[in-house]
Amino acid sequence: MTTPHPYGTPGAPHLAVRGEAHLEADPDLARIAVTRTARGRDRRTTLDDLTRRTTEAHNLLTSYGDAVEHLETGALTVTPELSPHGRGERVRAHHGTVRLTADLGDFAVLGALVTRLADLDLTRVDGPWWTLRPGSPAHREARRLAVHDAVRRAREYAEALGTTLAALIELTDTATGPEPFPRTRSMAFAAAAEDAPPPPLDLEPQRQHVHAEVGARFTLQPPRL
Repeated sequence: MTTPHPYGTPGAPHLAVRGEAHLEADPDLARIAVTRTARGRDRRTTLDDLTRRTTEAHNLLTSYGDAVEHLETGALTVTPELSPHGRGERVRAHHGTVRLTADLGDFAVLGALVTRLADLDLTRVDGPWWTLRPGSPAHREARRLAVHDAVRRAREYAEALGTTLAALIELTDTATGPEPFPRTRSMAFAAAAEDAPPPPLDLEPQRQHVHAEVGARFTLQPPRL
């Protein structure tokens, strides 16, 4: 068996091209982050308040059932605040925070959930960050179009040389995107002070840009130059 020359030969010249595809698709998931805060003079009271508020936010998120596909709790932080006056390590107050992160696949409930979370006491809501699922058909379509683009380019080069493609010898996936939960449009909400529940926010999903890139190498029928 004869091993083909890696750089091609006059009898079997090689052609290397790149294929790209860019398209837009509706997002599959929205991620929000909820930060609950507590502050008090006593460390234990601050911790109890923080635990109660975290449980309140957690119960609100889980009340939406399957619309919340993933929910996780970040690290709990309780930090002493030292008094700027006086000697020694005199603690003036304690600050506590807990961050919850939730992924939603049902955008119909997103606006109502965000406003209800932001209406909680001492709460910060960040997001939403939009993204596609890793197995989204948009990624597959982008890869397919990138391969077609590589074949089209190769045929154009072969036609310019007055010849045709003979065989594909290599295909490489060189770049795909976007990354999960990229840094895109986001908003922050502070807790409301009114007793009446706030109206749901109208959150328009942000379309996602999908990019795929491949490298391809072909052999050509020897051109008559």
